[in-house]
Amino acid sequence: MAGEVERGEVVACDVDAIDPERVALVMASMIDEATTLGLAEIFRALGDPTRVRILHALAASELCVCDLAAILGMSQSAVSHQLRLLRSLRLVRHRREGRMVYYALDDDHIEKLLAQGLDHVAHG
Repeated sequence: MAGEVERGEVVACDVDAIDPERVALVMASMIDEATTLGLAEIFRALGDPTRVRILHALAASELCVCDLAAILGMSQSAVSHQLRLLRSLRLVRHRREGRMVYYALDDDHIEKLLAQGLDHVAHG
């Protein structure tokens, strides 16, 4: 059909007409550089399928590295490496119980972020 836009196609304006009020309103609400970088780091971490699988597993249950390695079919060393990054971004937390260390999602924001992403993928 004429005038229809394919999904994913980028369409630009036919004229260069800036709406100063709208631009000023949005600029006033823009996040600062540090927040922008922090959010980009989180999304970069979520850009790795292994880390997404780790977070998804931890959304189901608190797990130790041994459990995660078994679930993911990976070495404990490889899982530990990924957990170190996820901890540094405060996506996961850990607790020690005797000689065992258990990991869980840091808070419910992470679970909600995963759920929203899954909903978006399922919607497409």
